[in-house]
Amino acid sequence: MAAVLQAQNARRRLSQGELDLIVSAHERFIEGRPGGKRASLRFVDLSGLDLTDRNLNDADLSGSVFDNCKMARAKLERANLFGCDLRRADLREAVMRRADLRGACLRGANVANADLSGADFREGQIGVANRANGLNLLRTETRAGQLDEVNFAGAKLDGSKLEQVSACASDFTDCSMKGAILSGANLKDANLSGANLEGAEIGGAILENVNFLGAVMTGVDVRRARSSTGANMSGCLGAPSEAAMGRTQDLLERAKANQMWCDTGGKHGAPAKMDGEDLRPMGLRLRGFRLTAMSAKGACLVGLDMTGCQLQGSNFEGADLRSACFKDADLRGARMAGANLTRADFTNAVLAPLPLGGGRETPVNLRGATLRYVLGLNADLTGAVLDDADLRGADFTGAMIEGVSLSGANLMQANGLASRHAKSLLHGGGGGTEAKSALGA
Repeated sequence: MAAVLQAQNARRRLSQGELDLIVSAHERFIEGRPGGKRASLRFVDLSGLDLTDRNLNDADLSGSVFDNCKMARAKLERANLFGCDLRRADLREAVMRRADLRGACLRGANVANADLSGADFREGQIGVANRANGLNLLRTETRAGQLDEVNFAGAKLDGSKLEQVSACASDFTDCSMKGAILSGANLKDANLSGANLEGAEIGGAILENVNFLGAVMTGVDVRRARSSTGANMSGCLGAPSEAAMGRTQDLLERAKANQMWCDTGGKHGAPAKMDGEDLRPMGLRLRGFRLTAMSAKGACLVGLDMTGCQLQGSNFEGADLRSACFKDADLRGARMAGANLTRADFTNAVLAPLPLGGGRETPVNLRGATLRYVLGLNADLTGAVLDDADLRGADFTGAMIEGVSLSGANLMQANGLASRHAKSLLHGGGGGTEAKSALGA
């Protein structure tokens, strides 16, 4: 689809009051309330206005200017943003799933921790007004998406279409980009450290001086890139080795023995010892397993699905648990000190103390762990030790945090952990060091 967009100086400028009226009517429309009307904000100038927390799902915003617009946590799912100017816009934590961003310019925007799954950033045909004759004479030119110097840190870009975009010097740190299409994209000088690029397509992409430090590159063929001179591939995680694949059945038998040990009260079987193992080939096979007291110190469990597992007293110290799923899991008393849990999912998980008898109990230990962009909605964190943990961008909305210790923890833009019940927010959790808290607006 092509679009003919008016010149910026011909766009109608809206006031904040006018914008609020239009958006309120759209929100009523979305919610099915009386007086609702779908928003059509095409070819308008909204520079510097405030759309924080507003709902513009399915709205038509094509060709409009959002330069320096405040749009943190805005809902823009399936929104038409074709050819929009979003330079320097604040889009932190915005929900933009399947948004149409073809031909859009986001240069210098802050899109940290936003959800852009399935968004379309491909090139689009943009109309340009003749300077002398204004809108009386238009010419069209094809423009690629302009994403240079954008802060995408922690954003979700799974399945997004980024063919031919220019994203020079952009920050994709810790992004989830599984299955993203980056064919022909210019990523020169970009930072993709810690990003998950599993199954991404990079044929013909420019990867000069790109920082891939510690990125997940499973299924990514860097040889298909146009150029990769100077790219830092240190610590990248590729596909499981043949040896790891060959050990899958043995590891599964250990898990079954652990379950038997639980089911028979310790009479048969034994806790699984999986220290240092690559468990990724297990895939979905561990869902719902009873793995109380298992040990996986230093193991690789990237992307592993452990939904509903019984993991009381388990040991994951120093393990790589990025993007692992622990939904509804029982992790009472688990040891995860120093583990990398970036983008892990603890929704409804129990991370409370484990009773040991005689009135004794052991809390969950996440001291020094990396929990950037973790999802922990409604989790039970009662008494958990999170001292010196990196919780930037984590979301524990609705979580139980009575007695949580956060001494020295980094809470930049973390949600759900600011409470009188969290020890360190009152007195440093006994450690004498206040939590480094800078909760985003």
